[in-house]
Parts: sequence; structure tokens; C-alpha cells
Amino acid sequence: MRFDVLALAADNRLHRLSIEASDAAAARAQVQARGLRPGTVLPAQATPAWRDRGDGRRPRFALMLFSQELCLLLNAGLGIAEALEGLLEKQAQPASREVLSGLLASLREGLRFSAALAAQAAVFPPLYVGIIRAAEGTSDLPRALTRFVEYEQRLLAVRTKTVNALIYPAILLGVGAAVTLFLVAYVVPRFAEVYQDTGRSLPWLSQLMLTAGQALGRHALPAGLAALACLVAVAVSLRHAVQTRGAAALLGLLPGMAERVRVFELSRLLLTLGMLIEGGIPVASALRTMRSVAAPALGRRLAAALAMVEAGTPLSAALEAQGLSTPISLRLLRVGERTGNLGAMLMQSAAFHDDEVSRWIERFTRSFEPLLMAFIGLLVGVIVVMLYLPIFDLAGGM
Repeated sequence: MRFDVLALAADNRLHRLSIEASDAAAARAQVQARGLRPGTVLPAQATPAWRDRGDGRRPRFALMLFSQELCLLLNAGLGIAEALEGLLEKQAQPASREVLSGLLASLREGLRFSAALAAQAAVFPPLYVGIIRAAEGTSDLPRALTRFVEYEQRLLAVRTKTVNALIYPAILLGVGAAVTLFLVAYVVPRFAEVYQDTGRSLPWLSQLMLTAGQALGRHALPAGLAALACLVAVAVSLRHAVQTRGAAALLGLLPGMAERVRVFELSRLLLTLGMLIEGGIPVASALRTMRSVAAPALGRRLAAALAMVEAGTPLSAALEAQGLSTPISLRLLRVGERTGNLGAMLMQSAAFHDDEVSRWIERFTRSFEPLLMAFIGLLVGVIVVMLYLPIFDLAGGM
């Protein structure tokens, strides 16, 4: 297995290494054998870049990698400005260099680090700025960065599992559609020519399919362009719907998905709130930060919960009143409020629901894939049978 390792040399220069090892401990050992100090060790595919959701032309910046490298340099004893200078020296991408140069310029003007981040809102989301601002108040910036990296890793793990679960069904659908199109557009018209020479009447299902196949064969180019135009229109419509309503809201419209999407959204909400509160951000400020980055529907419920919390209502009661909790999370929240360990209880609740969603995804793929294969096989089988029905009829008349 390949790992991406951030390592620090004796001269405080940062190195990013790609190590082939059996596990993370073995990768660390290899780095130490080279005389370097290992920092964050992640699987090679777990280094996503963050992009602001806007017009698609915002600068691309690897926020998670930036956090890992900055945390390693700060833990080595460097100051913020010195650490940013070191990152700027090793950075080759123009867009990333521009971001780092902007941060350094803001710091030299006397701004705090959180204010420098907020000045580049197209790159650093409000959630990230809020975490850094809270860490500045406690002088624990490396721990805050570590907490953010762990948060992103947990989100990435669920996203990766979901995407992996969709890959095989997507391949099956693509292959099934290609085989069906080949049969209807190429094979069926040639069978139709043979049957026309016999002068016999055909079963109506076979006649219908042969007529459709001949029409598709005669107008292959217009039909292909029309299908491509439909696909583009659907893709554009879906993208617009995702930008305006959110992917979770669209998935919730599918039969049987509403409750699963709700649990998934609650898991993300609880995890983010837990991370913010664990970082020293007050409950009301954490809800305010979440409201600024949440989808519109969820943002309205968070605003109502925030108003209740500011009026003196406990967080557990406010979330319950707005439908932002489950029986399990509610119990854990109440325990956290009694013990003063609210952030940890929120994160434990999120972990519980993440496991629940992962188990459901696994069960769904195990049952859906065989059903999809059976449907594709049945569709192809029906086409083949309808092609051969006239042959059976001819054989019976001989």
C-alpha cells in the first residue's frame, strides 16, 4: 500500500514522500531510516483538494495538505510567518503560491492569522476560519489543525465508501445500455431485412421492435445527437439542482432514501458541531458558523435552534425541537451536557451514525447489484427472444 508522508528534515525543510509500505507504522519507520522526522501519514488517495462552491473558476487549493504541512512545521517550533515562508519556498503551483503570498502579506500588515484567512474567503471556508480563530484564543493552533485534518479524513472515508459503492452499478448500467443499443441499432435491422423477404406476418411485439430498430438504424446520427443533447440537458439540470438545493436534498427525493439522507446529514452536522465545540468555540458561535455553511433548508432549522440556545434552551432540546437529532444522539447529547463533555459526545454520536450509514451502503450494494444484473440480463433476453420468435414461427410452419 502506498502512503503520502509529510516529513521534516534537520534544517526544517518540509518534504512530501510517497512510501510503499504494509501499514502506516512501517511507512514512518522508512522515513525515520532516512534521517527525517515523519509527520502526517495518509493513504495516497486521501489527500483531497478543497474548492469553493461557486462559479467553478475559484482558485484551487489543497486545504487539507496545507493544514498537515503547517501543523508539522508549527510542531517543530516555527512561527506562523516562518512556516508560511517555508511552504511558499517549496510550492510550485502559481495559484497556491498566490494564496500563500497573500497570507504572508496580511500577516506582515499586522493582521491575525484568522483575519488573513478570512480575507481569502474564496479559498478558506468559514468553518476553517472559525476553527483557527478559536485556536488563536487558546494558543493551540497545531491541535486545531490536527482536529480539522481528522475531521476531513472522516468525511472523506464516508464519501469514498459511497463513491466506491456506486462505481460497479454505474459500470453495469453502462455496459447494459451499450449492449442494448448495439442489439437494437445494429442486429435488429439485419434481422428485419431477413424477415421482410419471407413475406409472413410477424408477432406484434417482434414487429414493433423490428420497426423501431429499422428507424433507429436509418436515423442513427440524428438519434445519437438527440440522445447526447438529452444527456447534456440532464447533466446541466442536475448540476443546477445540486448547487441550489444540495445533493442530499435530491437523493432524499428517491424512494426509501429520505431517512438515510437525513441520518447522513445529521451525522455531518453532529461531527462538525463536535469539532467546533471541542476546539473551544461556544455552542452559539458553533451553530452560527454551521448556519453559514449549511444548505438553505438545514440553515433555517439551525437558525431556529440558535435562537432557542441564545434564549437559554439546552442544545439537546433545541436540536430535538428542530428535528436535528435522533434518539441515540439525543441521549448522548444529554450525557455530554451533564458531564461537561458535549463536544466528545457529539463526535461519538456522529461516529455511531457514520457506522450506521456505512452498514446500510454495504447492504444496499449487496442487494442492488444482483438485481441490476438480473434486470439487464432480462432486458437483453427479451430482445433476443423477440428476434427469434419469427424463426420459431417459420420452423413451426414447415
